[in-house]
Amino acid sequence: MNVVGFDFGTTNSLVSLVRGDRAINFFDDLGLPIPSVVCYEAASVITGRDAKKRLATAGLGVYGNIVRSPKMLLGQESVFVDGVERSVTDVVADLVKAVRKAALASPARELKELEAAVVTIPVNFDGSRRAALRDAFRIAGIRVAQFVHEPLAALYGFLRSAGDHGEMLRKYDRQLVLVFDWGGGTLDLTLCRVQNGTLLQVANDGTDEVGGDRFDEAVKNEVIQAVRKGRALGDSVGPHPDATARLLHLCEQAKIDLSGRERVQIYVHEYFRGIADASLEYELSRNQMEQMCQSLVDAGVDRIRTLLEAAHVSPAQVALCLATGGMVNMPMIKSRLHELFGAQRVHVASGGGSAIAEGAAWIAHDRVGLRLAKNLELLLARNSYLPLIQAGTEMPAEREVRREQCLLYCVDPRDGFAKMQIVAPVKPGTRTMPNDRRHVLGTMVVRVHKDAKPFFERIELNVAIDDNLILRGQARSTMGGEVAEVEVHNLEFGVAVGAAAATAAGGAEGVPASDDGPEELEKGAVTIRANIADQIEYALVPGELRYKHQPEEFDTRRNPPRIQVEERLYYQPCAKCGRAINDPLCTCGSALGPR
Repeated sequence: MNVVGFDFGTTNSLVSLVRGDRAINFFDDLGLPIPSVVCYEAASVITGRDAKKRLATAGLGVYGNIVRSPKMLLGQESVFVDGVERSVTDVVADLVKAVRKAALASPARELKELEAAVVTIPVNFDGSRRAALRDAFRIAGIRVAQFVHEPLAALYGFLRSAGDHGEMLRKYDRQLVLVFDWGGGTLDLTLCRVQNGTLLQVANDGTDEVGGDRFDEAVKNEVIQAVRKGRALGDSVGPHPDATARLLHLCEQAKIDLSGRERVQIYVHEYFRGIADASLEYELSRNQMEQMCQSLVDAGVDRIRTLLEAAHVSPAQVALCLATGGMVNMPMIKSRLHELFGAQRVHVASGGGSAIAEGAAWIAHDRVGLRLAKNLELLLARNSYLPLIQAGTEMPAEREVRREQCLLYCVDPRDGFAKMQIVAPVKPGTRTMPNDRRHVLGTMVVRVHKDAKPFFERIELNVAIDDNLILRGQARSTMGGEVAEVEVHNLEFGVAVGAAAATAAGGAEGVPASDDGPEELEKGAVTIRANIADQIEYALVPGELRYKHQPEEFDTRRNPPRIQVEERLYYQPCAKCGRAINDPLCTCGSALGPR
């Protein structure tokens, strides 16, 4: 059975299949990816380029019948299309069916069936979106064999399709690679370490706030404003119902054309209503467009800087910046990447919009599965860590779930809550130390009996990773039955490339951090204090609380832990005035105090 790579994109979608040593892309009749547009016209469902034409041609339907970029609607239950409520999942399924049909009807005749796919997703897709996307593919008759982050797929395809991918892996071994995937709907970033033939995600970031569609909107708004100002048109002069959609399409085309030209002409016939000269005409230069989009480009480049800073990595440490997605062809964006990393380290992926689909196809061809790149741990009292799921663990296949369970004790129940945090080290691999920096993935707070003694309140913790690559945690108080839950979708993964697939991702040494000590907190910041433990150990109990229940343990002959003695003394009121130790009105122990 063929398992294809399927890039279900915000702007365009594409199916790819690897045959022998090359990827075959199933483009439309124009040799381009299929536009992610659906049009509902009477009883007909029109998709792809035919649907997109209705955005650009007057008189062929109205904008209210057209769903542009349905991927961005995933997570919603329904959407109104020309007054008719439709399930978002069904709309997406209609588009997936069309892409599937186009691939099967391709003149190449390479596909006799299309029943399973490795499907790419943005790094910021949450659980509900992934579940809805899986349902849409199921409705369309395609089984999702595996989800994979879009930039990770692009990097896999870049390395795997090289003439000698083994040499490429050796070239970048132990090096950092940043994948910069700027498409029509999202900007996705993945910082990876190439380690022993395996790609390990160090950090991810994604946003839909600066996608190419936002550029189109910005240009459209500026063009309308300039034309209105130049022709002194008041607010009473409005556009025809479908005219704005046609202008938006032309602004998108102008953005593309200005990558290779200095000027373009934008012309919309019969744009305005109620005036003699109803057409809109505007000459747009590349310089003007760049000024219109300056803030969006700045925001996108700032996401790179923020990601690198969070990982304690400088741009000079990045050996390769792989740029993918339609937006990287914009000269202004290329220039900014060259400024940040140097022209020699920036590689714009060949094939343009096919890089992600091809990468997914190579992953399907090599039959490699994702593995967890970092240990998943539970923060315990006194800043110790309990391993939950180890790096290198293979991610569940379709309809599988990886589950773990542990029983915990509440060390300090005085505030009435047991507080738990699931964390992951900043660097990937299994070899992590207690003082390595970690980031919090999710927090759970369970109500407990505040008058209980330490270690009497018990918590049952269950964690699971499903086939949508979503981590879910559930904590339950075994005494009160209170439940807290958390969902985590921003996990990092590893994937072995080609012949290196036999090497487990967890066997890698990990990323040497520039600062292996605990992450410093900003002045005045607060953090949660975990108050749970996986075993009864009274040294974990705060000193003032242990003294309340076991005062005999503070006899100096028993050599009590110093930190508990200090905690008890710190919180113990002054024996003379009753004030707290840090109360400035307490001068009982000062030589300058009252006599």
